[in-house]
Amino acid sequence: MLIGEVARRSGVSSRMLRHYESLGLVRPTGRTVGGYREYRAEDLRRIFEVEALRSLGLSLRQVGQALEDPGFEPAVLIGELIRWAEDRVRRERELLERLRAVDASSPAGWPDVLRIVELMRGLGSPDAARRQQAVLAGEDVPVPVELLAGAVLAEADPNVAGALRWALARSGGEGVSSLAVGVSSVDAVVRRRAVVALGEMPGDEVVGVLVDALGDVEVSVRGPAALALGSRGVVAAVPVLVGMVVDGVNDVEAAEVLGELAGAGHAEGIVSALAGELAVHAGDRAVRIRLVQALAELPEGVARGLLEVLAGDGDRAVALFAGTLLQRPL
Repeated sequence: MLIGEVARRSGVSSRMLRHYESLGLVRPTGRTVGGYREYRAEDLRRIFEVEALRSLGLSLRQVGQALEDPGFEPAVLIGELIRWAEDRVRRERELLERLRAVDASSPAGWPDVLRIVELMRGLGSPDAARRQQAVLAGEDVPVPVELLAGAVLAEADPNVAGALRWALARSGGEGVSSLAVGVSSVDAVVRRRAVVALGEMPGDEVVGVLVDALGDVEVSVRGPAALALGSRGVVAAVPVLVGMVVDGVNDVEAAEVLGELAGAGHAEGIVSALAGELAVHAGDRAVRIRLVQALAELPEGVARGLLEVLAGDGDRAVALFAGTLLQRPL
């Protein structure tokens, strides 16, 4: 077969076949009387082998090494190609995310595009101060909420995270759905970031997502959800808030929110819940003192009866603490 027919059969251009020959990858077996290249079946098979290896991402040099070295071990090279392909896919995904972010910002012109690109570069900086500066400097740029929400879920620095949550809260309730994805993450750290950000979002749309988070196995996640919901007057947060007092996890904040809920008409249920925990933890002085302190945060008069009982408690420390509180207006 002459080179033109080989090109048609193999799909490899005549120019590329000549290039393969110059590199020693595929040499035609013979020449015609007129000096034209003549390929045989084994030459065509070699072309297909070269193309197959190239389809895996091998360079022509690597293809030649693989075909010529009988002791060639493909495992190492294939592993390198996998890592290279994964890195390329990652870069392509990052590019796609950038393009989508720019498109979502509905830029009016190239200056808007350049500003949003600069913001994304700033958010991707390894320097926390640079990331925070990028958030604060982008106040006049219409930033896609998906971009902000993604940055919130990924941000470990507390100062940068606070700036991001502030920027996201200014967008109204548009970022709720993006943050809700984080609440379902397998990573408890990401779930916590999502819940904290949702707690600072305005509107009622966040309530349902935060209520679901009350059942999280990690107190670091359900605790912030309960604090946010309790501050919004959602009584479903009471069991988790009481549990935080018992466990000593942000117990002061939890007690304060319980006081707010009690003042909003839920006092009876809260006093009952605290009394129940006092009975359950009869032998744990530290827990009972925290519970007594939580009673003191309730509106005036609400907890007086229970405190009077506790003033005669068998644990002298608890009794003294309850008696001291009774001397103050309750």
